[in-house]
Amino acid sequence: MNHTITAEQIQFYQDNGYVVLDNFLDADELETWRQYVGEAVAARGKRKLADGSMMEEDNYYARVFAQRINLWNDHEGMRRLMIDDRLGKMAADLAGVDGIRIWHDQALIKPPWGNPTGWHLDNPYWSFYSRDAISIWVALDDVTPDNGCLYFIPGSHKTATYDNVGIGSNIGDLFNAYPAWGKMEAASASMKAGSCSFHNGLLAHGAGANMTPYHRRAMTCAYMPDGSAFNGQRNILTQAQADSYKIGDALDDDAQSPLIYHRSKAYVRFSG
Repeated sequence: MNHTITAEQIQFYQDNGYVVLDNFLDADELETWRQYVGEAVAARGKRKLADGSMMEEDNYYARVFAQRINLWNDHEGMRRLMIDDRLGKMAADLAGVDGIRIWHDQALIKPPWGNPTGWHLDNPYWSFYSRDAISIWVALDDVTPDNGCLYFIPGSHKTATYDNVGIGSNIGDLFNAYPAWGKMEAASASMKAGSCSFHNGLLAHGAGANMTPYHRRAMTCAYMPDGSAFNGQRNILTQAQADSYKIGDALDDDAQSPLIYHRSKAYVRFSG
């Protein structure tokens, strides 16, 4: 794994809200990621979450991508991949924070002839608010404008609020909430398989339609800066977990959101 982050990459990320890292995985590592993601997704069936509280439906959204969340919870191989302090340090260095927790991982598999992913922000969906939230997006296939690569509005994280829209059939709905962004140029992020990108949780982004007869596979993980607090939204929490928090409580349960890297205090390390 090429996990070195340069000062230039950190500056690009801070300025633009995203960065693309080529050759993140070598050929053997890429095959391992593909194998584990494939096994974990197949074992889930139509269950988005392991407990079956979210099920895939036959609707427009299901044709945007198949989404399987927190595969680290129920697949040992995915746990080894996700609970990796090298990933945590990369995210912490880019975001400029001391500690990183997993909020949720998710496989995002755009089906053949799949719908585009509407423009949206990530962090407003989640159970915490942070201008330093960050996600990794790992390409398991070559991703291009033909099969649904990511697009970003560079710098939009700097002026974003927590207004957001759902991922629906009108891919430009977000620009009704942020009209100035509709006049900005988007940057496409084509990547070879094994490359990755990181993007800020308040960066406007979307993905094109899959105009090919092949799946476009990606494995992602959303990261929460250590010390983040509950904002009242359930998101991926169980109802019992959400009920156990008051707004402002620290989201520091390692069973739910493991601390995978911290500059100065002990954190979870996978052993197995």
